[in-house]
Amino acid sequence: MLRDPSLIPLSHQHHNGLALCVLTRRSLASDPSDANVAALAQHVIDRYELELVNHFEIEEQVLFPVCSPSPLVVALIQEHRVLETLVAQMRAAPSASLLEQFCALLSAHIRREENELFEQVQRELSREVLDQAGTEIDRRAVRICL
Repeated sequence: MLRDPSLIPLSHQHHNGLALCVLTRRSLASDPSDANVAALAQHVIDRYELELVNHFEIEEQVLFPVCSPSPLVVALIQEHRVLETLVAQMRAAPSASLLEQFCALLSAHIRREENELFEQVQRELSREVLDQAGTEIDRRAVRICL
């Protein structure tokens, strides 16, 4: 299903998150040195602060409240908290393991939102609700060029 325009700003942020994971994993594979791990961890932390915090807030304050209560939404919120915890751990002690855990969870999380949540939202929400949410999503979304 094509992505509804109301969700496109979130999908763009998802694209950036997936790119972050691919680039981080490639760099780790080619250079597992402590210096590179520290640099990659700082890059993940920076991207988290610049875009992912904004993304999680939009989902939790705008999108999830208009969704029917579901185990999927509860699980996605829990994954946000786990990603936050991984970033906090990276701040304290960066490691290749933490980077890999973060990238694995973020990639799976994004795919779940795109393939399950967004598809469900597009099927179940009225045009009016989608448009209202989309206006707020568009207003709040941080846009970052890779």
